[in-house]
Amino acid sequence: MQYDRIDARILEIVQKNNRLTSEVIGEIAGLSATACQRRLKRLRSEGIIEADISIVSPKAVGRPIQMLVLVTMERERSDIIDRFKKAIKSSAEVVNGFYVTGDADFILYVTARTMEDYEQFTRCFFYENPDIKCFKTMVVLDRVKAGFAVPVEMPPCERQTNR
Repeated sequence: MQYDRIDARILEIVQKNNRLTSEVIGEIAGLSATACQRRLKRLRSEGIIEADISIVSPKAVGRPIQMLVLVTMERERSDIIDRFKKAIKSSAEVVNGFYVTGDADFILYVTARTMEDYEQFTRCFFYENPDIKCFKTMVVLDRVKAGFAVPVEMPPCERQTNR
């Protein structure tokens, strides 16, 4: 996946606000609207832009309980890991899931309407899964920052020429 400094600028812009028109993005990046549209289409088709999303307030949609859950698997076999990844992807309650190194095998960000709903979720999702050794729940008191923006590095070939 290749991108240049103009693509990097476009990526910075759309990560802050992906509702801007191609005209506005192009103006900020120094491009015509048509050139901007072509670059955005390429960035999407190459998988550099994975998705265009809106961040929704869990509280506003009736899911005020938020948890981070550390999950440890009984064994680390590829079929078990793959099966659990599939379960994560198919669960509406699991907003984000990460396969990680360290004390746990997975970290999940889960939302619920009530603690009773979360308890019911744990019974179905964790206790009924024989591949799960244990899980630990941390209740989120305050979401300090929410987003998916990543710092966009200048392409390696352009970093060297701009020194």
